[in-house]
Amino acid sequence: MSFEEKLDKLIAKHAALGEKLADPSALGSEFAALSKEYADLTPIVEKIHEYLNAEESLKDAKELMDEPDTDAEMKALAEEEYDTLKREIPELMHEVQVMLLPKDKADEKNAILEVRAGTGGEEAALFAAELFRMYQRYAERRGWRFEVLYISDTGIGGYKEAAATISGNNVFSRMKFESGVHRVQRVPETESGGRIHTSAATVAVLPEAEDVDVHIEEKDLRIDIFRSSGPGGQSVNTTDSAVRITHIPTGIVVQQQDEKSQHKNKAKALKILRARLYEVERQKAEAERAASRKGQVGSGDRSERIRTYNFPQGRVTDHRINLTLYRIDEITREGDLDEVIEALIAEDQAQKLAEA
Repeated sequence: MSFEEKLDKLIAKHAALGEKLADPSALGSEFAALSKEYADLTPIVEKIHEYLNAEESLKDAKELMDEPDTDAEMKALAEEEYDTLKREIPELMHEVQVMLLPKDKADEKNAILEVRAGTGGEEAALFAAELFRMYQRYAERRGWRFEVLYISDTGIGGYKEAAATISGNNVFSRMKFESGVHRVQRVPETESGGRIHTSAATVAVLPEAEDVDVHIEEKDLRIDIFRSSGPGGQSVNTTDSAVRITHIPTGIVVQQQDEKSQHKNKAKALKILRARLYEVERQKAEAERAASRKGQVGSGDRSERIRTYNFPQGRVTDHRINLTLYRIDEITREGDLDEVIEALIAEDQAQKLAEA
């Protein structure tokens, strides 16, 4: 099927859906699903019409330019319109192609963010805490809700691990590119010799799963209740309220102790477990679809070093797209991540277009 035939098919489908929705009473239980499909198709069809109208206007302008009887003033206007459209049409075509790319079903979901200190001892824990705050500020900039699930701190400002739920519009579609190993290069405050140290932290971004996405059998869970202990948590307590859930089929273990209520800790742990199980299935499906593709962007492979934050040079480098920005303070302290994320989205779209 040619590109033009595909566009005609989408326009016809959109029109047919519109006719069906004109009589909601005849649709019954189908109405909600068809309404969503129509709403999803509408911006695509509008962009297609914009592209096709530009193509038609280009032909009209060319005919006027080639017509011997066209007066000089009209010919000049036609030439101006022709030049403008020649520049605009490739951009419109690209926008249509991007809108036609297969969508990741998880893109519209909220996300669960997990940050863990990696190699580098206390410096790695301090860096993990900075990354967690960076994402909190980024969420604030986007108008998203950032809800802390748990924090395991070191007692002197660092985080061994921390997690949060980020809720809002298309959160996962933007945050999914953050999964991987983040590296920091700087002189620690405790370093008297002024030597640059390299530390790392891992970031995992999981699409938040609902009950309908992942069904967890009670028989597949081992739930242990114990007393909270050690530094960390926002309200570590002395009652038997901490919860450890083990998903027996996969071996995934989730532990939660921040709340004083055993039931709240269990609910939070199940939320994280559900997200991790959903991500396992999502990654499996993605791997099957992309078996022949190499160098995936945003694959979430934690063994992959994705970004370096070099404080002495004031730079942030994303190794997947060879992007270096000398704006480390704005990025880390203010959460100004849009330039990096937009570049990653563009690269991901370019790869998918090349495959298509």
